[in-house]
Amino acid sequence: QVQLVESGGGLVHPGGSLTLSCAASGRNFANYRMAWFRQAPGQEREFVAFITGLGVSSHYTDSVKGRFTISRDIAKNTVYLQMNSLNPEDTAVYYCAAGLSGDGTRSRGYKDWGQGTQVTVSS
Repeated sequence: QVQLVESGGGLVHPGGSLTLSCAASGRNFANYRMAWFRQAPGQEREFVAFITGLGVSSHYTDSVKGRFTISRDIAKNTVYLQMNSLNPEDTAVYYCAAGLSGDGTRSRGYKDWGQGTQVTVSS
């Protein structure tokens, strides 16, 4: 089991940037595929990005490709989401998740979740 705590959310103007962090506690952090999901009001939770255990590869949903970057620091047990060129459609609660197997783009592929951090993009 992995405990996850997100931070770094806030209010940003359109075109701005934010970096989210997710601190993980528990054993064998490097074994876990880590992901970011988001949920806007009245919408289902959607996949944003994942990174494999050792950070060898990553995958993004189409709407964030070229704007968001997921990374991880194994030594710090932390995964990051660098978000650039933010627009109002990126407004959501962002969740960090950890999983060992299954479809990396689906919620069911992750067992452990953080509490979420709010990102609001507005002028």
